[in-house]
Amino acid sequence: MSLKQRYRETIQPKLLKDLTLSNIHEVPKVVKVTVNRGLGEAAQNAKALEASISELATITGQKVVVTRAKKAIAGFKIRQGMPIGVAVTLRGDRMYAFLERLINLALPRIRDFRGVSPKSFDGRGNYTLGVREQIIFPEISYDKIDAIRGMDITIVTSARNDEEGRALLREMGMPFRSN
Repeated sequence: MSLKQRYRETIQPKLLKDLTLSNIHEVPKVVKVTVNRGLGEAAQNAKALEASISELATITGQKVVVTRAKKAIAGFKIRQGMPIGVAVTLRGDRMYAFLERLINLALPRIRDFRGVSPKSFDGRGNYTLGVREQIIFPEISYDKIDAIRGMDITIVTSARNDEEGRALLREMGMPFRSN
C-alpha cells in the first residue's frame, strides 16, 4: 500500500478522531516537500554544481532548479547571479513516493541512527530535516560521487501548529527520537 493510499484510508480518519476535528478537510496533510542543497564551493568548483544537479535529480526524479546569489559577497568570493545552490520542490504523487523512500529506506541507513529530532518544527507545523550524506539514498552509488554533501529536506504541511504537524508525520512513520 502506497503512502498516499495509506494516508487517505487510515491516517486521515485516525487524525480526525485524535485531533478532535469536525471536518475531514481540517485534517493536516503534506502540501509539498522541498529538497535544497547550498553549494558555497560552486563558485570555485563547477563540477560540484553538475554533480549536485544529477544527484538531486536522481533522488527526487524531477528537474532541479539552480539557485543564484542575490547579492555579491566579497568575503565569500561570490558575485551576484553566481550559482550557489540547487533545489527541488515535490508535490503530489512524486512527493508521496519521495517521503515513503525517505522514511522507509534512507533514514534507517544513517549511521548511529536513533531517530530524527522532534524539535525541528517551525511553529506552523512544517518540519525541516538536515541530512549530512547523500549516500543514504539507495539510488546514489557510492562509487559515482565526487564528495559527500548534505541537503535540507523541508516538509510543508497544512497543520495549524507543531502538535498537529508532529501527529501527522508520526502517523506517516517518521521515526522521531523519544527524548
